[in-house]
Amino acid sequence: MFFKKDDKNDLIDVCALLIHAAKIDENYSLKEEEIIKQTLHLIGAEKEKLDEIIKNAKLIENDSNQILSFTKKVKNMDNENKIQIIEALWKIIYSNNNADIYETNLMRRLAGLLYIDNKIMGDIKERVRKENS
Repeated sequence: MFFKKDDKNDLIDVCALLIHAAKIDENYSLKEEEIIKQTLHLIGAEKEKLDEIIKNAKLIENDSNQILSFTKKVKNMDNENKIQIIEALWKIIYSNNNADIYETNLMRRLAGLLYIDNKIMGDIKERVRKENS
């Protein structure tokens, strides 16, 4: 659990990042939303607050033209927690068994913004890709 119950804004920012990844291929699916809900619960969101967090995160994501504000909370996490978020992002991307150029570009940018080593990023990507094939 990464966040305490009173860290709702932090959860919304992380959720906005996950939603951004889900929407980048212009195909936001129920499967992707389920991955987002599972991830939010894993990082400390109460199940009964998930829909509210997602609703607020969608509003923020729609009004934003950059991902920097979404990455701040993740950037300050320890590596183990960052890796869990990266894994969730790859699960969202590969939920349709394909990663397009916009999705892979997003992940390349996030690797730099979150200070994730390219080898670690690649290992997570391959593990998730194999799980979904």
